[in-house]
Amino acid sequence: MYAEERQRSILERARKDGRVDVARLASDFDVTYETVRRDLTALERHGVLRRVHGGAIPVERLGFEPTLAQRDSVMTPEKERIAKRALEEVPAEGAILLDAGSTTGRLAEQLPAELTVVTNSVSIALTLTPRAHTNLMLLGGRLRPRTQATVESWALQALEETFVDVAFMAANGVSTEHGLSTPDTAEAQVKRAMIRSARRVVLLADHTKVGNDHFARFSTLDQVDCIITDSGLADGLADELAAFGPRVVVV
Repeated sequence: MYAEERQRSILERARKDGRVDVARLASDFDVTYETVRRDLTALERHGVLRRVHGGAIPVERLGFEPTLAQRDSVMTPEKERIAKRALEEVPAEGAILLDAGSTTGRLAEQLPAELTVVTNSVSIALTLTPRAHTNLMLLGGRLRPRTQATVESWALQALEETFVDVAFMAANGVSTEHGLSTPDTAEAQVKRAMIRSARRVVLLADHTKVGNDHFARFSTLDQVDCIITDSGLADGLADELAAFGPRVVVV
């Protein structure tokens, strides 16, 4: 087994069990303790695990919110595929909304020029600024440096007077039990307002988000029209999500 395959398996186990143990991993994979520690260090650098005494815990269990840069450095091929498929959901003309996120950021890089784009992401706004034929609308408000998203009353007031054809949303977690969630309540408020302002809602979420729940829920699954995820999704999960209403696209 290659290191990348082993690390992916370790991460999946950590997310399933809530914790992984160095000794148990070394035994199960028939490798040395030092090899496991290197794997855990690599996963921690990617921002998906946090090392603890004797093992590691997935960041979701700690309520830890990775930075945008940390999230953008993981699951890169999957996010590229999701963003490419999401182009099929972009209207030929009109207005769309891009929620702050690493996968929505990749969609921004591929958008056709002649659209009105509303976003609360400074990062996405900078990507779109050089495009003279894109009508860019940046929501104001308090800036959260960790996610580069604007939040609170200024953003909420603008969204009350906004209506778009499609909102492309991001989430830290999505589950059949609790819907779409994020660690921060201020971002959750803005995300709820984004969903209300859209004719259609498309969630862009790689498979590591599915099955995770975070502190602040901002949507139920029946409020989402389409979920685009990747082929790493566990067997049966696409059907479970689709049973609540959204069309699930696996790429």
